Amino acid sequence: MREFAFELRLCAHLERAYPVVARQLGTSVRAAGGRIVDIVCLTRGPDFDARTRLTPDAIPAAVVEADIGAGRWRRVVDAFDGPPARARDLAERGEMAGFLETERRDGHAVVRQTARYPDWVGDIVGIENKPDLGTPGDLTAQLRHDVSLCVLDYAILATESYVTRAHLNRLPPAVGVWRVDFDAAEPIEVVREPTRLDASGWGIEPGDTHPGRRDVTPVTPDEKATQRRRVAERAYGKGWRTYGLPACVNAESGTEAGVTTLPDCAYKDRLVDAAGECGPDCPGYDAADPPDVDLDAERATRQAWDPDAASARTQVGLDQWTND
Repeated sequence: MREFAFELRLCAHLERAYPVVARQLGTSVRAAGGRIVDIVCLTRGPDFDARTRLTPDAIPAAVVEADIGAGRWRRVVDAFDGPPARARDLAERGEMAGFLETERRDGHAVVRQTARYPDWVGDIVGIENKPDLGTPGDLTAQLRHDVSLCVLDYAILATESYVTRAHLNRLPPAVGVWRVDFDAAEPIEVVREPTRLDASGWGIEPGDTHPGRRDVTPVTPDEKATQRRRVAERAYGKGWRTYGLPACVNAESGTEAGVTTLPDCAYKDRLVDAAGECGPDCPGYDAADPPDVDLDAERATRQAWDPDAASARTQVGLDQWTND
């Protein structure tokens, strides 16, 4: 559980620097779930505030990528590729997310956007957590994936270990390195600054490894741009407070960097992953209601995220087309 606690505590500190912080997001283009980045942080793009006003939820990728547009109605079955059932499902999901609205006209289901999709993403920063460099696991391969594919703008390793020159030499030169000490006045020490990756150019996605060779796949700039938007949407909708709080009398609300809703356990005297650690198998377990906390409210206080956001027609002048 050391990495889990490290991850939550680091996210709590990163909220001070980034408007969006999320955990455990896939960045692979071809291999679904092939590369899961521990922490993803976003910086503000030109129209970031327009995204915060749009919807608090992640907008489904197929909905953003559909040729619908704001201010014009299109038949649902024409707006999305695939069979009618898929089109209807995507229209419904887009409406639930607050990005689409639907009606029936002349006997047909029609759809349009509630607002134009904004250019809201600045940089995407990926952080790989490895508190103990003595047990690196697949660390080098993971970071090589990041700097080869370049869906991220920056790739960073965060660790509690003392970082030696030998450690640095084993990592791709473009990867930044942070040494983290949560007890220090400034918890993050920058050992090496990251180098900006070529997120707008071609990328190479590593694939399966075979004796004497490894599969690689070229990835076009357009494919990378699509994946970057998908990662950003998932980050915005998900955030990093995806954990549960223990339903136990020993559950407490831990505090780190001003965050007061971390899943702390008085019995174990540390942060816990309630989904995997808490329950009758734990000697200190005593069933009770989990702490009464509001994770969304805390995120709204500390992040650029509005849980009550809703698109308005005046955002894009949709009232001009109410009779279309």
